[in-house]
Amino acid sequence: LVEEIGTGEVITVTVGKEEAIRTIRAALAIGAHRGILVKTNEQFLDGSITALALKKAIEADGKPDLIFTGRVSVDSEGFQVPYRLAMALEMPVISDVIDFKVVDGKAIAEREIEGGSKEVIELEMPCVVAVTKGMNEVRSPTLPSIMRAKKKEVKRLDIGEIGVDNSSRKMQLIELQPVPERGKADLIMLDGGPQEMAQQLVDLLRKEKILDF
Repeated sequence: LVEEIGTGEVITVTVGKEEAIRTIRAALAIGAHRGILVKTNEQFLDGSITALALKKAIEADGKPDLIFTGRVSVDSEGFQVPYRLAMALEMPVISDVIDFKVVDGKAIAEREIEGGSKEVIELEMPCVVAVTKGMNEVRSPTLPSIMRAKKKEVKRLDIGEIGVDNSSRKMQLIELQPVPERGKADLIMLDGGPQEMAQQLVDLLRKEKILDF
């Protein structure tokens, strides 16, 4: 988008532990100009705390024209942050965006709704735009761009120092249950003619109590 307009700056903002710097560096390697990491020692934050931390970091940096987010986080799948962030910043918000452009200083977003229909929405800027996966084809970083990303500015902010109290959250993760492991499958070879193999299969299913007749 910046390349199309010919001016502007892309800033990537992330809330997380120190290892979240890798996510920022990945964005810098494909074209972002600088990054901001809001550091927290918490593994999981609820949507309200994440949105508040992003708001504080954004306001401390300046006034953006556009804020892009994903439609849902890959860890908690809360579907909350874009809306909470927009409300905190008093900006319009649109989600499930599959295409986007700026025309005459206004945001034009296309979104897919139930049944495969599509909406084209015009928003006043600044605004928050929550995009779907695959809206834009992400370019693969080159080795030179990866090396340049290591030299780009990444500002670190402590979540407490910007006025966000983790203890004020209303939700807390109490347990994360892993996906149950599937049992190993046994390979059984049937032999004989079609009727014989069919009978062997029925006998096997009865033995495993899958069939009860």
